[in-house]
Amino acid sequence: MESATVTALLAVNQQFYQTFASQFSATRQRIQPGVQHLLPALCQASRILDLGCGNGELARRMLQQGYGGEYFGLDFSPGLLATASQAVPIGTKVSFLSADLAQAGWEAALMPGSFDMAVAFAVLHHLPGAALRRQVLCTVRRLLAPRGRLVLSNWQFLNSARLSRRIQPWETAGFHLEQVDPDDYLLDWRSGGRGLRYAHHFSTAELAQLAQACNFEVLESFLSDGENGQTGLYQIWQACS
Repeated sequence: MESATVTALLAVNQQFYQTFASQFSATRQRIQPGVQHLLPALCQASRILDLGCGNGELARRMLQQGYGGEYFGLDFSPGLLATASQAVPIGTKVSFLSADLAQAGWEAALMPGSFDMAVAFAVLHHLPGAALRRQVLCTVRRLLAPRGRLVLSNWQFLNSARLSRRIQPWETAGFHLEQVDPDDYLLDWRSGGRGLRYAHHFSTAELAQLAQACNFEVLESFLSDGENGQTGLYQIWQACS
């Protein structure tokens, strides 16, 4: 994918989250079933990095479960970060930081030290282009302690007839099909107005190749979420030594 197309697709998603931050946050007042399943393991981490933390719902749920470690949540949306910060009690070891994963050097916002766990829930599929996704994941790999783990989920919207109906022609946002990669899609948003988001639909084979390229091994994979329990593909990756 050409760099100009990557930049333009990122701009589509940035515009969406700037315009619909409050509406999007209103739809994320609970964690997904797949995240709930993983919550006990997440709460065992002594230092956790949450990539694309959104409105901070994961941090709040972890604190409710008695989490006492260090948590760092990163997001590029000022509106979502403001919501996240408002609901976390003073005195906890929870930090929310502004960082754009699509920009080189985003990790500079973090305090020194490695993480034993990182999470990227519903994040990777919004990063356009294989090169950018590898760049981000290789950075995460460097931030992890030896044998540290990355837990991620990716939207499987093609597994839902309802979500599939939200796919829009690329021309709606000024793109042409030949500009984007296979399995790239443009989906609309219908709450509080009409918006558009870019998303990539991952297969397990593609994720396995990506994990290997970034020096991870896939430990576990399962489907969850949505009306049919099939709209979120969760994986646990472990950093290779």
